[in-house]
Amino acid sequence: MFANDSDHASQAAPGQNSAFLEEKAFRTRTVLVFGAITDATASETVRRLLALDAESDAPINMVVSSPGGHLESGDAIHDVVRFIDAPVNMIGTGWVGSAATHLYLGAPRARRVCLPQTRFLIHQPSGGMGGTASDIAIHAREIVKARERIARVIARESGQALERVLADIERDHWMPAEEAVAYGLVSRIIERRKELA
Repeated sequence: MFANDSDHASQAAPGQNSAFLEEKAFRTRTVLVFGAITDATASETVRRLLALDAESDAPINMVVSSPGGHLESGDAIHDVVRFIDAPVNMIGTGWVGSAATHLYLGAPRARRVCLPQTRFLIHQPSGGMGGTASDIAIHAREIVKARERIARVIARESGQALERVLADIERDHWMPAEEAVAYGLVSRIIERRKELA
């Protein structure tokens, strides 16, 4: 009887643990970006950043583990990180790829850190446009513009020459944590939360 009561008491109502964790994350000024970068991800992340910024100008810790996704959604997060007054500490973990690398570069290099096992991926945008030849041509021109824009951001934020970045993103370019530091994507590798200070 007691075991059943205990089991029942330990099971939270659906969504209760989620709400509790959300509140804890907000109180610790932590924003999580996990999974594919979509419009929904960008909306939720931007909302949290703006709310935390309105509350205080104390640093915000953003933990990123994502294979990437929609470039313009990554743009929205990147730009808002730079727009708000509160400084953002970017903490890479797992993998930070494509559009996720782009949003990660929204923070100044000194505030970009990663955990030891993190891998980074930079590459040019890809397209899957169908339709008329005219529409495909327009889409191709936009992809080329996006490629050049991404390369300029990576070059600016890493300190690498634009020509090198353009060559590096021609194909998938993977970097473990140590290489990402050497490349300039990351300032340093950390293992403990206290190392953020």
